[in-house]
Amino acid sequence: MPMTNRSTNQPTDESTAKRAVVLLSGGMDSATAAAVARARGYDLYGLHTSYGQQTETRELECARRLADAFDLADLLRIETGHLSAIGNSSLTDDELAVEDADLESDEIPSSYVPFRNANLLAMAVSYAEANDCEAVFIGAHSEDFAGYPDCRPAFFEAFEQVVDVGTKPETEISIEAPFVEWSKTDIAERGDDLEVPYEHTWSCYRENEPACGTCDSCAIRLQAFQNIGVRDPIEYDERPSYAEN
Repeated sequence: MPMTNRSTNQPTDESTAKRAVVLLSGGMDSATAAAVARARGYDLYGLHTSYGQQTETRELECARRLADAFDLADLLRIETGHLSAIGNSSLTDDELAVEDADLESDEIPSSYVPFRNANLLAMAVSYAEANDCEAVFIGAHSEDFAGYPDCRPAFFEAFEQVVDVGTKPETEISIEAPFVEWSKTDIAERGDDLEVPYEHTWSCYRENEPACGTCDSCAIRLQAFQNIGVRDPIEYDERPSYAEN
């Protein structure tokens, strides 16, 4: 169920205020994307999806905390069980183990959820069109599209064309992936500048608490914080050093 609307920090004219939907997973990338969108002057509508991932309980908790922290106009949660039923991802299939981090691999990891971003963006565009939003923000970045084909710049460009063709003539919704050419370290640095409440985010693929510290997602996150000399504020079972020399 959607959360009740809250007033924004700054008084705005509802007829002229810019609005954007943010895909708010509860992770650090989506939290930073929300901070960037807010800094650009958008009133934010969050969309959180639960698709049977192992850490969905913690991710939803974090999304709700971020919605409060960013004073979102609305947070809509949608359950997309079909992605879990389709399977073939270690995030949703109990028979597939979440692999330990391999930061040098060029292979598509087992955590890839087939065509997930197309599913999520389609729902976000529906939500955006229904609420007169001008943009949809997603936190995908360069280290994502190295392993996930639906995080590539060409994918977002193509999807924006689909949105243009498939919505009402007067609808104009841009797909904003502000970090698509950035590293995770770049995101952490920008988020630190924007004072993103990273203590309310979750990235681990394996555990609801504490984070494992050794899956791909934990490793890339820890490396980013270590590279900028900031301690990641969440708790880890293990906190290896991944910093780049």
